[in-house]
Amino acid sequence: MNNKLFFILPILAVAIFSFSHSPIRNHKFQIKSDSLVYPDENHMKNITQLTFGGENAECYFSFDGTKFTFQSTRDENKCDQIYTMKINGSDQNKVSTGTGRTTCSYYMPDGKTILYASTHLGDKDCPPSPDFSQGYVWALYDTYDIFTVNEDGTNLNQLTTEKGYDAEATISPLGDRIVFTSTRNGDIDLYTMNLDGSDVRQITDEPGYDGGAFYSYDGSKIVYRRTTFKNEEEVLKYKELLAEGLIRPSHLDIWVMDADGSNKIQITNNGAANFAPYWFPDGKRILFCSNVQDPKGRNFDIYMINTDGTGLEKITHYEEFDGFPMFSPDGKKLVFCSNRNGKVKGETNVFICDWAD
Repeated sequence: MNNKLFFILPILAVAIFSFSHSPIRNHKFQIKSDSLVYPDENHMKNITQLTFGGENAECYFSFDGTKFTFQSTRDENKCDQIYTMKINGSDQNKVSTGTGRTTCSYYMPDGKTILYASTHLGDKDCPPSPDFSQGYVWALYDTYDIFTVNEDGTNLNQLTTEKGYDAEATISPLGDRIVFTSTRNGDIDLYTMNLDGSDVRQITDEPGYDGGAFYSYDGSKIVYRRTTFKNEEEVLKYKELLAEGLIRPSHLDIWVMDADGSNKIQITNNGAANFAPYWFPDGKRILFCSNVQDPKGRNFDIYMINTDGTGLEKITHYEEFDGFPMFSPDGKKLVFCSNRNGKVKGETNVFICDWAD
């Protein structure tokens, strides 16, 4: 699923927002401006804009912190494709096939290979958008599989072959395991596997969506988002939608567990849509995206919370979307995606800043 809002963090994208499909209009590869910082954004210093126009999301650091992978709908793309760029926004290059829809890319430990999910084996065209006659829903395209590819787009290698949705893959900082989301067993659960796709292990089995997972810096824990149900009727509605390849993402909470799937702990319980979690280097705090303070549920901001559920603090204060936060390997910089400074309403771009704790 595209974490572009939720899927999208796909991400989200994989989206929870109405993004524009405008092409790139500014050939500069970065811009710094005081207008990029809003009142009370005290943790974010020296914000720099790295992309200009279109839909850009789920931008993640390489292991050495010198470059990013991200997904973008721009130029001739009718839906998301995978790109790379340096951390100053230069050298933006497409690495996916240009066919199907892609999501959730991540650099492999070697810094030369990229992990991502794509539907291109199912159809070279973008899959159809979901039917919103049943309300706001996300489509779980069962043609998604997980691949690796060289930075120059060569040597495409398929890691998953099971029937169903396989996507949302990220890699442990230890460089030994991949965590991903799959519907292969009839529900939406988390799995781990070796970097070559072998030794697949299921680590969640509770009813509902489990996804958007990231390992902690020491590789010992996983943070993820999970469906929250109020009653059995909601569980039944969830299963009915899932049978149609759909999910309603209105209630998601942040959870933490050990890397083997044990000791699951709920971190948020606020009745909102919480997604795109990422660990602080200290392993004691989490950044995540939420609409918890918007009665209409449309404005998403980045928040910080302790792993015991205390200490909630709002980090971003822009009136539209801010999300998909990720710290650099050394914890000194933060990359995120935002609607701020867009040329048209809904445009989503990538920004980087220094983190002030």
